[in-house]
Amino acid sequence: MAYDPGAIDATLAAAVGDDPALIAELRASFVESAKRGFEALAAASDDEAWRAAAWRLKGLAASFGAVRLMALATQATALSPQDAAMLRKLRRAIDRL
Repeated sequence: MAYDPGAIDATLAAAVGDDPALIAELRASFVESAKRGFEALAAASDDEAWRAAAWRLKGLAASFGAVRLMALATQATALSPQDAAMLRKLRRAIDRL
């Protein structure tokens, strides 16, 4: 699944119109929220907390059209807490936003 850097901007433009400053501000807020979501996932110590954090991250990604992050978060829901490979994939996906 390829990363489409324009998908998030297109989703934001559809929501708020053609205001580059507002789109940039919303994008920055999204990235910060994704980082906080990742931190919650990385800190999860049991299955319930891990799944809840993964679902929240998936919902956030879906709201902004971040398809790759959404797919990874969905995959994470089926894994055990602190899955190192998944955490690396999620970190890379968020860094690419």
